[in-house]
Amino acid sequence: MSHSLVVTALGRDRPGLIADISKTITDNNCNIEDSRMSVLSGEFALLMLVSGNWDKLAKLENAFRHVQDRTGLIINSRRTEEYVPGGNKMPYTIEVVSIDHPGIVYKLAAFFSERSINIYEMTSGCMPAPHTGTPIFTLNMTLEIPAETHIATLRDEFIDFCETLNLDAIMEPYKL
Repeated sequence: MSHSLVVTALGRDRPGLIADISKTITDNNCNIEDSRMSVLSGEFALLMLVSGNWDKLAKLENAFRHVQDRTGLIINSRRTEEYVPGGNKMPYTIEVVSIDHPGIVYKLAAFFSERSINIYEMTSGCMPAPHTGTPIFTLNMTLEIPAETHIATLRDEFIDFCETLNLDAIMEPYKL
């Protein structure tokens, strides 16, 4: 029976970190099922889901202590159970673009939280606009919308909400 482990790693970026972590996982006969990695202002950040037999995961957790000593990374792990989505939920995607200003993520998260809509996945970033250098904020979300939610009403409320914040936004069904 396969079990899962959520792993996070954080530390100063340098070449070879992903190779070191993934080799440790492979050497312990475990499998990377899902992962996200980014460098944020010179700091390496990793989030991954690893699977394997419980005894292999226990050995992997111990092996991560050696990786921490070798790399200077802070590595945390947590055993998980199989995720079974509750109820009927419809996946939708959100795309937002705006001139950057504080509070955008919070306001969007609060909008969906107030409606009991789960944010399943989210990425955001900021980059300078061509020619002007104005900081442009971008955000992509995947939502789990309860099936009983009236989508047209939600979409209208969301677009109105975004217009009050001067955000360009799109809300569409999730596409594989």
